[in-house]
Amino acid sequence: MTGESNSTIRTNNIPIKWPIINFRKWRHQMVTYESPVNLKEVVVPKSSDTDPVFLHDRVLVLNLNYVPINISTLRRSLILISKGKAEILECRSSAVHTVNDDVLAPSAIRLNYLVKRSYKTGPCKLSKKEVFLRDNYTCQYCLTKSNKMTIDHVIPRKYKGPNTWMNVVTACSPCNLKKAAKTPAEARMKLFREPKPPQPNPYRLLQNQTLRDEWKQYIPWNC
Repeated sequence: MTGESNSTIRTNNIPIKWPIINFRKWRHQMVTYESPVNLKEVVVPKSSDTDPVFLHDRVLVLNLNYVPINISTLRRSLILISKGKAEILECRSSAVHTVNDDVLAPSAIRLNYLVKRSYKTGPCKLSKKEVFLRDNYTCQYCLTKSNKMTIDHVIPRKYKGPNTWMNVVTACSPCNLKKAAKTPAEARMKLFREPKPPQPNPYRLLQNQTLRDEWKQYIPWNC
């Protein structure tokens, strides 16, 4: 076989070519298809006509002291429950099929351990999201409420207006374009209220959220 390639063999002086196998690709496929799968985390929703359920549906997560700390997904909530890290407080009418059993889809869960949250006495870090939450996604000039808002500097940057809580407000696009690089007095526009740093509020994560009826008993009215 001198002078022949590794994939060629001579039989009765007739060269026979064998197909070249990409062992690296074959090994990758073997690893991919034979890798173990954690079946406990694989769930298939079984929805009802009146209350359809999906893995990305929202679930209210309460701390050990019943204070809301997050809005998670149904899939993540089922994993916490299966690991014994949370208990179900409220259920929906639809069931979820797991490997072991059928369970009602949770709507609100409570952690079995306390997650420590430090609410500082001072204002939180300034960001676009925090400004929207402080103003409840409401334009501070025309009181229009929407999920598509912009940030406006009360004293424009061309006048060296600072980027602080007292100088930034939520504004809709039409009002922001109308005001442009002017002060409210120059643009003849009036602010609805004077901007201030937001107060620490553990229920801020629920702002601008559509609350399910079964959540409201765990949420104070003034959140």
